Amino acid sequence: MTEEWAGHQVGEPGFRRAAVAVFLAGIAVFATLYAPQALLPELTRSFGVSPAASTLAISISTGALAVGLLVLGPVSDRRGRTGILQASLASAAVLAVLIALAPSWWVLLVLRGLQGFALAGLPAVAVAYLREELHAGVSSRAIGLYVSGTAIGGLSGRLISGFLTELGGWRTALAGVAALAVGCAVAVRLLLPASRRFTRVPREGRLLRQLGAAFTDPALLALYGIAALVMAANVAVYNAATFRLEAAPYSLSPALVGLVFLAYLLGSVSSPTAGWLADRFGRRLVVPGTVALMGAGIVLTLPAPLWCVIAGLCVLTVGFFAAHGVASGWVAARAQLGGRAVGQAASLYSFWYYVGSSVGGTLAGRAWSDAGWSGVAVLAGGATLGALVLSLVLGRTRSLERP
Repeated sequence: MTEEWAGHQVGEPGFRRAAVAVFLAGIAVFATLYAPQALLPELTRSFGVSPAASTLAISISTGALAVGLLVLGPVSDRRGRTGILQASLASAAVLAVLIALAPSWWVLLVLRGLQGFALAGLPAVAVAYLREELHAGVSSRAIGLYVSGTAIGGLSGRLISGFLTELGGWRTALAGVAALAVGCAVAVRLLLPASRRFTRVPREGRLLRQLGAAFTDPALLALYGIAALVMAANVAVYNAATFRLEAAPYSLSPALVGLVFLAYLLGSVSSPTAGWLADRFGRRLVVPGTVALMGAGIVLTLPAPLWCVIAGLCVLTVGFFAAHGVASGWVAARAQLGGRAVGQAASLYSFWYYVGSSVGGTLAGRAWSDAGWSGVAVLAGGATLGALVLSLVLGRTRSLERP
C-alpha cells in the first residue's frame, strides 16, 4: 500500500468486490435477523404464546445485537474490520441451523439472543469499513448499496419464511433462511478485500470514557435519537401488520402476508437514491423529508381497504430506508471530521437503532392486543414525529465541514 492511495474507485475490482461482499453480508444478516417476523402468528400457534410474547423472537435478537455493538465496535477500532465481519457471519449461520432445530420456545429465544450478538459484527463495522476502503467521493453511494442489501435481506428472510411455513411449518421456514445465511457467509469470505487503510485506535483510557466522547457532539446525539425512533416505528408497523393481515377482514395466508414484505424492494432503491440526493443537496434537507414521508405512510395504513394498507407500507418503507441510509452515513462522516473513532460512532448509531427495534417491536405486540391497528399507528406515529423534530434540530447544528 502506498501512502497516496485514496481508496477503491468505481470501476475497479476492489470496489466491486467490497460492494458485493458487504451487500451480500447485509442480505445474510437481515434475512436471518427478521425471518421470524413473517412467522409471528405461526409461532403464537405452535408454542401457545401470546402475540406480545411472540415478538420476543425478534426483540431478543435485536436487543442482544445492540449490546454486541457496544463490544464489537470498539474492538473493530483496535483489531480491524474484516475478521470481525467474517466471524460474525460464520457464527450466525451456524446458530441459524440450530434455531431451526430448537426443541422449545425458551431454547429458541436463547439461541436467538446468541445469534443477535453474533450478528452485531456487520453493523458494527460495515459503514466504517466502506468509508475507510472506498474513495471518499463514492462512499455514500456504497453505503447506500449496503443499506439496500439490508433491505433485500429483510425481504428475503420474510418471503422465504412466509412461503416455506406453508410447506413444512416454522422449522422448514427457518431452515431455508439458514441455508441462505450459510451461502452468503461463504461468498463474503471469498470476496471481501482485506483492509488497506485501517488505522488502529490506540488503547487509551477506559472504554466508558471512549464511548462518552461520542456523546459530546449534539449532531451525533440527534442522529442516535433518529435511529432509535425511525426503527421503532418501522418494526412496530411490520410486526403488527402480520397479525392484522392474517385476521379478518383480510384473512391472508402466511405466504400472502410474506408477499407484503416485497415493499422492502422499494427500500433497496430509495436508500441509494437518498444517498445521491444527500451528496447533491445536503443531508440536512434530505433527512427531514424522508422522515416526513414515513409519517405519511403510517397515516395511509389507517383506512380499511387492503390497497391503502399496502400503499401505506410501501410509502413507510421508502421513507424509512432513505432516512436510515443517509443518517448512518452522516454518523460516520461526522465522527471522522470531528476526530472521533468512526467504528465506535457507527456502533453507537446502530446500538440505538436496534434498541428502537426491540422496544418498538415489543410495544407493538401490546398495542395490537390492547387497541388494534389504531394503537399501533399512534405508537409508530409518535415515534416518527419525535424523529422529525430531531431531524429539524439536527439541521441547526454546527457543520464541521459540509452538511
